Amino acid sequence: MKLAKMVGDRFKEKPTDCVIDSHALMMRGGYMKDIAKGIYSQYPPLKRICRKIEAIIREEMDAIDGQEVLFPVVMSSGIWEESGRYDSIGSEMLRFTDRNGARMLLGMTHEEAAVHLVRDYAGSYQNYPFMIYQIQTKFRDEARPRAGLIRVREFTMKDAYSFHTSQEDLERYYRIVYDAYNRIFARAGVPQVITVASDSGMMGGSVAHEYMLLTPVGEDSLAICENEDCDYRANMEAAESITENEKSGADEPLTEVYTPDIHTIEDICEFLKTPLTRSCKAVVYQKNADDEYVVIFIRGDLDVNETKLTNYLGEAVHPALITPESGLNAGYIGPVGLNVSGKPVIIYDRSLMGTNNLSCGANKDEYHYTGLCMERDVPDAEYVDIAKITDGGICPKCGQKKIKISRGIEVGNIFQLGTKYTSSMNMTYLDENGKTQTPIMGCYGIGVGRLAASVCEAYHDEYGPIWPITIAPWQVHLCALRSDDAATREYADKLYETLQADGVEVIYDDRKARPGVMFSDADLLGVPIRLIVSPRNMEESVVELVTRDKSIPEKVPLDNVVDRVRALIKELTDRIYAEA
Repeated sequence: MKLAKMVGDRFKEKPTDCVIDSHALMMRGGYMKDIAKGIYSQYPPLKRICRKIEAIIREEMDAIDGQEVLFPVVMSSGIWEESGRYDSIGSEMLRFTDRNGARMLLGMTHEEAAVHLVRDYAGSYQNYPFMIYQIQTKFRDEARPRAGLIRVREFTMKDAYSFHTSQEDLERYYRIVYDAYNRIFARAGVPQVITVASDSGMMGGSVAHEYMLLTPVGEDSLAICENEDCDYRANMEAAESITENEKSGADEPLTEVYTPDIHTIEDICEFLKTPLTRSCKAVVYQKNADDEYVVIFIRGDLDVNETKLTNYLGEAVHPALITPESGLNAGYIGPVGLNVSGKPVIIYDRSLMGTNNLSCGANKDEYHYTGLCMERDVPDAEYVDIAKITDGGICPKCGQKKIKISRGIEVGNIFQLGTKYTSSMNMTYLDENGKTQTPIMGCYGIGVGRLAASVCEAYHDEYGPIWPITIAPWQVHLCALRSDDAATREYADKLYETLQADGVEVIYDDRKARPGVMFSDADLLGVPIRLIVSPRNMEESVVELVTRDKSIPEKVPLDNVVDRVRALIKELTDRIYAEA
């Protein structure tokens, strides 16, 4: 490829709407162009990167007996009604009606399509186990697309689905995929990706893991134990919150205290000169389905984990609009004497269990209680874990106060789905005894574009991306400075042809451009190996070889350039594959 003919421009200015480096660099470098919010067209460099990522994924999926299939982007509502998700998924799923009035949708995930494809085929135990996978475009009508390819609406994803006749066999294969994913990320140049236990969300299932690239710009919060003998890692959404619940001396009487114009837990604790840990606060939600109130009581220094809350209720919620007729007194809500209209759900977080001498709302204007003792004053309370784990908190595995909250980008996920979809969609098989059984599923996903952007986020400098050679758009960037010089042009043209004939992927810049422009474009393209041919180098009978990460600068004799390039490509590739 000659750079002068490549579609797409590169420019110096950072786009104003880019919030992270990878987004800005990929927009500046001519990798993509937005066509709508969260929807991008890909220029040749990004397409080549994604194609290489897809090739790595295919090799690893095929190596664990995966069979590639292709599901449609557009699906009928029928199979989603079978699973029950047509109505349970909200506005993030794009629904529409075709010219015949049939209800259709754009696929944001393909569990239903997978079951539909194989349920007639897999009627006997002899057909199991098996795994099918695809690499396909999906659409999720994300409410707040941002950060370039990290959070988009249209995206390319590899999703795989395995089918089994026992939980033991699913767990066996789950481990195989778990290891294959580690190899995929290592081969893509990011072996530092870690796995964390996660919430299965709308996918369902009892066991799930996410593959996370740790970075300050990540959108997910992760709870990681810093005890070197402990390997606990979990998404904050799924992390158990453990607190030290201790009584504070003898039980004090429940006492009403006048607290004028004080509404927040921070203000009441400052007024009473007590720590947040000695308070009980109320957080109120409403169910999306019927607007019934959900009142959560939790220790004052903790926050509600909305994912845990949604899982506990089995339905979605939203922050409450507290009206006068609700019976709730905003800013003064407490567990003693609470009188809420309708059929509210009252939840007590485990952080309150066995505690005493707390402050809380008194359920009337400008009054709070002190001396709240949960066992005495709320004897019928049942406690559940509904809080977010905190930085410096207790590790659920080793019990030490070693939890650190970090940020990460999710680049892949795997789920043990169980029978959620096969059961609801009536997929069955006959076992060896002729008895009807329901197969068990696993699900495994990787976002291709998100992985490309995440690698860029992990490896870049202020000038552009530094692509690992295994997924770089090209292996070599050949720059011919002063291409109007006959000797320079002749040698550079010949070197370009020789490298191509030798199977080396080359982007060749033979434009009549200033060196600064050439090198700026080369930095933005991030190709691992750069060769510089110039009149001065020709006089010395050498070519300058520089790696994009600046770790190797050397001058190579003209006759040795091809051999040196070939050796360096192998060296850089072997270095990455040693981590796989």
